[in-house]
Amino acid sequence: MSIGKIVMRIISISFTALVFIGVVYGLYQLGLRSYSYGYRIFAEPAITDGKGTERMVQVTELMSDADVGALLEEKGLIRDKWLFVFQLKLSEYNNKLVPGYYTLSTSMTAHEMMQVMSGEEDTEESDDGVQ
Repeated sequence: MSIGKIVMRIISISFTALVFIGVVYGLYQLGLRSYSYGYRIFAEPAITDGKGTERMVQVTELMSDADVGALLEEKGLIRDKWLFVFQLKLSEYNNKLVPGYYTLSTSMTAHEMMQVMSGEEDTEESDDGVQ
């Protein structure tokens, strides 16, 4: 066997190994990002802790779930509109958002915002009106 063939064989094996390592690394990164995004769908925290900043939003009849998500992202109430869309689709509030004006806070989770925008706001009041 000539030296040229040996060198070409080594280069071929090295290239194949690099491609394999690249594919494995890509799948690893895809798995990490997928897990992280999936986890955030069910456990995304509010933008801020504590009191937060209140923002007024208007939801209209013509708005899609993605439009509502884009509005909330634009107002700084959520981090990712598509994450909000997935959260909404998987929640009990899917197709239940009611058009109107809402005061939402950066200290609210997406679930709490959905609850308010669906008209099912939990006021935490007892029957006698005392909180």
